[in-house]
Order: sequence, then structure tokens, then C-alpha cells
Amino acid sequence: MPLQITRRSFIASSASVLAIHPFSVHAASNQAHLRLMETTDLHVHVFPYDYYADKPRDTVGLARTASIINNIRAEATNTLLLDNGDFLQGNPMGDYIVYERGMKDGDTHPVITAMNTLGFDASTLGNHEFNYGLDFLMKSLAGADFPVVSANVVKDMGSTPTNDTTLIKPYVLMDKQITDGSGQTHTLKIGLIGFVPPQIMNWDRRHLEGRVQTRDIVQTARAYVPEMKERGADIIIALSHSGIGSAQESDGMENASVPLAAIDGIDAILTGHSHLVFPSATYKDYAAVDADKGTIHGKPATMGGFWGSHLGLIDLMLERDGGTWRIAGSASEARPISKRNEDRSITALVDSDAGVLDAVQEEHDATLAYVRRAVGKTDAPLHSYFALVADDPSVQIVSIAQTWYIGEMLKGTEYENLPILSAAAPFKAGGRGGPDYYTDVPKGDVAIKNVSDLYLYPNTARAVLVTGAQVKDWLERSAGMFNLVEPGKADQILLNPSFPSYNFDVIDGVSYEIDLSQPSKFDAKGVLVDANANRIVNLIFNGQPIDPEQRFVIATNNYRASGGGAFPSALGDTIIFEGPDTNRDVIVRYIVEQGTISPKADANWRFKALEGATVLFDTGPNALQYVDDVKGVDLAPAGDGPDGFARFRIQL
Repeated sequence: MPLQITRRSFIASSASVLAIHPFSVHAASNQAHLRLMETTDLHVHVFPYDYYADKPRDTVGLARTASIINNIRAEATNTLLLDNGDFLQGNPMGDYIVYERGMKDGDTHPVITAMNTLGFDASTLGNHEFNYGLDFLMKSLAGADFPVVSANVVKDMGSTPTNDTTLIKPYVLMDKQITDGSGQTHTLKIGLIGFVPPQIMNWDRRHLEGRVQTRDIVQTARAYVPEMKERGADIIIALSHSGIGSAQESDGMENASVPLAAIDGIDAILTGHSHLVFPSATYKDYAAVDADKGTIHGKPATMGGFWGSHLGLIDLMLERDGGTWRIAGSASEARPISKRNEDRSITALVDSDAGVLDAVQEEHDATLAYVRRAVGKTDAPLHSYFALVADDPSVQIVSIAQTWYIGEMLKGTEYENLPILSAAAPFKAGGRGGPDYYTDVPKGDVAIKNVSDLYLYPNTARAVLVTGAQVKDWLERSAGMFNLVEPGKADQILLNPSFPSYNFDVIDGVSYEIDLSQPSKFDAKGVLVDANANRIVNLIFNGQPIDPEQRFVIATNNYRASGGGAFPSALGDTIIFEGPDTNRDVIVRYIVEQGTISPKADANWRFKALEGATVLFDTGPNALQYVDDVKGVDLAPAGDGPDGFARFRIQL
């Protein structure tokens, strides 16, 4: 039976953090301990700094993760440092490089500089690598001192995946010198293959359509893994920028890591994309997943959080039998850089690595200057603490700017006289981001960092053409954010934890109520589950019930309009306008033109009254200062929520 070791037993057997791992201690002459270290979803977070809040942050940063890498390397005889994608986009430093400094031939992207400094052995691509276009991506990858692989992004598609011309190398075979338990050196041929969600063709269609195609992750792996074995791979590691989801395989899966792990020949799997941690109790009830041992289909796996919050670790005890190597035992963990205390404070578990900080200091300073640049003023605070329970100023300003922009863009077209609605969602609304993950811009100057805070992603503006009936279904999809509420019952939990806030679209230009006593029409993934459900009631346009046949334009973004979130009538076939400008730029231009903005929420949506029912809603502790300004909902503080959140009671 293969040897398994848990993090608890490892710590119990160790005298200190720097103790040699038991696999290295006990390796025999025909055995070798190999440690795989994973970063994933870095999103340009090199410094432990929140550029949106313009202050240090102990929970993020590759410089912090880096400071434990050497220690972790010291715990094992043989190591590999691997990245699992989503490194080029995700904070203002990434935007600064694209929109201000640019990438000329010979330049090195700062996150690549940091990775080079740490001596990464390989990486794969994540979906966000494509946000700025293929030219920027390829210039950025040119600066890497390590191979980057991705097997299912294809320039020219052949009859089978192995006949494709891929955008970059589908895999690499790396000759790794390893030392066994007796001190003898051997050459281990390690195969590294990478995968990205095929949904990039929807999410970044404007950059990719006509230039590349994608294949299904699992089908691609089935084709390449035997080839890698034939070419001499002793072990094969899948760099899967794909989450841990269903064990049931289906074509084009976004979160395909479970069926991927089932493929014969794959020995270990690094996962990501979901911004979660594995092994952890999050995955305790998932089919084919052992959240205690850290295995998927019996194979070692890890997911190292996001933004440098954790380092994923897989320890392999390799055993040589004749001329081949096999995995005789494994252990998995995700080691954090910080911990949250009972009083909501954060304790840093590591310091920053000075070498990484020094390597990127110039770009960090330039990013600070970039984000501090004022573009206008606001006469009211912009915050998202109550964006999931009431009309909200942070969402309102996005909607106002989008409506203004699309109105200008449609002048002189056949759609000029159609009513324009605007769909916008809160990006920073707590959830997995924690109790500090909210927009909070005080009254006064509005800087670029504030606009980036309002709108996290470099999406581009889109407009879609819909009917009144489709407007209602769009809102029904959004209303899946909320759990079913029983009338007359007190203190029910309001929010569905599996529903991301960025899929909670509020539509401006109409008014409506959400009846929480009715079931949701769509599940958290956008699948129709109850065609007769009717949560959206009293849907009004221009003082009258909306006409199901009337045509409307909805201002939105490329992600939503192209199928992101699986919203009805926003699957790519209703787009009537594709803007050249990012939604962030639209907001900046609107603020510059207005000089001073007035983002007061107009309470155009609310919950329908339910006799005797109360619900509980968790938000950031700083929300208390704004509670009296919230319109359309009866809120009262209700003590502390879990994990540092503040809890409020809503009387329905």
C-alpha cells in the first residue's frame, strides 16, 4: 500500500519548521524524495501591497511566498518550483504595464522578473493571461527563464491534438538530476503538461477569435500523455489551471481537474483557477476527492490559494524498480503566508524576500504613482458593503457611466432610439476575498486606483439587444444569489455561498422586487432548474409593467455579453456593439467629463416584503459607518459573523 502522510503527522514528526521531511529522512538507496511547490493565480501580486486601498497587506504577495520557498526547499532533497497560471493580470501593476509603460521587445514583465529571481522551473497559462491580447502575452513570455506550457490552445488544429500547432509548447520533458537516499544521483525525466479552460474563447473573444482555438482539457490530455510516456517520461505532472469540480466528465469543462486526474499516466496534478485551497475541508464531499490525504482519484494534488496566499506542496516518495520509477508514497498540503486571528486581525507568518522586492521595486513605485493620479471628485462615498442587499453607489456609478457611453456610441445607428438599460455587478463584495474585500472610496478625490477598485477587470464595453421578457430572465439569473426564505421564520441565512458576486447583475433603468419566498429559476452555474419560478416581481419600465415584447439595449461588458456567467440572452449572439474601450476607461472618461459625480443609489430594486421573516447578511466591519445611508432595506447590526465579517439582520 502506498505510503501516505498528512500535514499533521509531518508537523508532529518535526522538531522545527526547517526539519527535513520524513520522505527525505527515510529514503532508501532505491528511493528519492521529490517536492513539488506550486504558486497559482498570482495575478501580478508581487509586493504584499493592496494598490486599491494603497496600503500594505500581509495576506498577499509572491515576495512573501518567496521567503518560505528556500526554507521549503531545505526540507527536501529534490524540489521543483512550478506556477499554475493567471500571473499577468489582476491588479493595477498589471494595468500599468499594459496601459502606461507598455511591453517592447526585450522588456521583462515585473511578475516574470520576480519568477526568474526565484528560479521557477516551469509554468502554464491561465485564462487571464489572454486578457491583454496575444501580442502582449507572447512578449511577456519571451522574458521567462523557464518553459511555459499549454496543450489545449491551438493556432492550427489537426486531426488529433498531437497533430495540432499549439500557441506555445504543449508540454516539456525535463531531465531532473535527483539524489536518492544513499546520496547517488539519477536522471529523472519529468513530463510537465499544461491546460487552460476552453472558455477563454468566450471570455476573450475579441483577442482570440480567428487567431486561436481551444480543445477540451481531458480529451487533449488523453492524446498527449501516451506520447509523453513513449518519449520516456518517468513521471507526468499536470499543470491544470482548472478547478476541482464534478467527477463526471463533460465536453468543454471549465473545472476539469477531477476527470483529468483519472487519466492513466498522470501521476500528480496541480490545480488552480478557483482561488481556493486544496487539501482543505472545502472539498470534503467531492466525488473521487480525498480532502484529508490531498488526492484526486488517488493521485496527489494541491491548490495553492491565490495572490500568493499559500504555497501548494506535493511530496513524492519515488522508488526505482529496475529501469523505471514509481510513486511509492505522497503527501499534500497548502502552506499559508498569514493567519487570521479571532479578533479579526492578521498575523504575517513570513517576511518578504528582499531579493524579490528589489527586483520589482521600480515597477512598484511607478504603479503607486499611476494609481494615485486623481481624475475627478465624488460628492458621496463609493462603497460596496451593501451591494448584495440594496441598490448601491459603487454599482450605480458603473451603470451610469456605461449608459452614458453606450448612448454616445449608438448615436446615428439603427438602435439610437431604443431605451438603454445597464447591467453591472459588485466585484468586491466579501465572500472568498474576506471581510476586507470591499470597495470603499470616501467622498472627495477619485483616483485611478479608485476606478480600478470599482471595476477590477480589464473588460471592454459591449451592448446587447434583448426583449422585456429577456430582461426579466436576466434578473432571474441574478436572483440565484439568494437562498430560499420561508415566510414567518427568523434569522435565515440570505446569501448562497456558491454564487459569486460578479454574477449578481443589477439592471439600472428599470425597477423591480425580488421575492425570496420563490425558488430560483437558475442554479449557481446558470442552468435552468425551474422554468416556472418567478422571483422577479413588479418589474417596471417608465412607470408601467415591462412589455415582454419591447426591445431594449443593455450596456454590459465583453465577459457577460459573450456568455460569461451563462445569462439568458447574453450568449454571444445578441451583441450589437463591441466597444474599443475598457469599462474602466469608460468610467474614467465619464468622471473626467463630469468633474464631480453624484453616485447616489436610487433604490430601483428591493426585496419583496415577507411577513415575519428576517434574514442574516454578512459584510465587512467598516459597513457600520454607512448603514444609515442605505435605502430600500431595513438593516440592523446583529453582532459578529464568521471569519471576521460583521453580521446584519434584515427585516423583510
